Amino acid sequence: MLVKTLDMHHSVCVVAHRYAIRRSAAPEGVSRYTWLMVERSVAELPKAHLHLHFTGSMRVSTVREMAQRHGMRLPHAFTTDWPPRLSGQDERGWFRFQRLYDSARACVRTEDDLRRIVREAAEDDAAEGSRWLELQVDPTSYAPYVGGLTPALEIVLDEARAASATTGTQVAVVVAASRMRHPLEARTLARLAARHAGEGAGTVVGFGLSNDERRGTTSEFAAAFRIAARAGLSSVPHAGELLGADHVDVALEHLVPDRLGHGVRAVEDPAVLRRVVQEQVTLEVCPTSNVALGVYPTLADVPLRGLLEAGARVALGADDPLLFGHRLVAQYDSARQDHGLTDEQLAELARGSIRGSSAPVAVKAELLGAVDAWLGDRPVTG
Repeated sequence: MLVKTLDMHHSVCVVAHRYAIRRSAAPEGVSRYTWLMVERSVAELPKAHLHLHFTGSMRVSTVREMAQRHGMRLPHAFTTDWPPRLSGQDERGWFRFQRLYDSARACVRTEDDLRRIVREAAEDDAAEGSRWLELQVDPTSYAPYVGGLTPALEIVLDEARAASATTGTQVAVVVAASRMRHPLEARTLARLAARHAGEGAGTVVGFGLSNDERRGTTSEFAAAFRIAARAGLSSVPHAGELLGADHVDVALEHLVPDRLGHGVRAVEDPAVLRRVVQEQVTLEVCPTSNVALGVYPTLADVPLRGLLEAGARVALGADDPLLFGHRLVAQYDSARQDHGLTDEQLAELARGSIRGSSAPVAVKAELLGAVDAWLGDRPVTG
């Protein structure tokens, strides 16, 4: 959409609060006008957020305050050199990423800490147009401080209900096992998740498998996913970021996913990508994470268009903003700026996130209607 005006400041005042404004080349023969390209604000685009890790969702200011309160020393990457410079393409790079993640997680020591993380994640998502958030948590690391696995999860769920009531973003939970631990521990977590399974905010809606996908044997976690499936939980394991399309195929075969965390490298094998499309598996694509971990050199190299053109269902996610420095809106900004997606295509990405979510049918219908309203909106230029 183009707006021409003799007074740039007037135009900015009218539309800047709801629309992104940037200069574009003036059409031939209209040299006396200043032309602006007016785009709808992606922060106001209603969407679902399906790939956000509990510890990684923290604000850097929060982890600093927690560290100070608990008398812990943080790495410089969280104090004077944030966001950290990372790479996950070799053992040394992944070790640094994991060490930073562990140092942040170690600062979470109390029930109040757990509640604060949930509340702030909901607040930050609400500010970016996310109306439904599925926050991924492995309660194992927090259990010793609050009396066990069950209390740790129930604290998170209780605060998810409270935050849903106050922020405008409904928060549900995905319980995630770690590939770095024994598959029997994954079964324990799956049973815990099953006991708290539900529909809607403040319940467990999915079961995942996270951490370095180069570790562990994926098929050995299948039993845990069967436990979760019997409870009606969505299957949402990580696959296809640090490993290629062959591992996406393994995850499809053994874990029967509804969504794949990342899954972006399915694009490397047309047969695997066709299977992803045919089985209607939503890919949780996290562009800034892919670049930060060295999977792709730049945001423009993330194969978002290739996935969309193949018919894949895509939901953009922020993954770990604490480590990567960018939240959800930045992923949509990249889709627009680095891949040239139009507002109509951005709206379809938002619809993909909603359809791929575990939100109740009525919530999905409401959010899809809100996306249509965003797309139908037009700026008033005076």
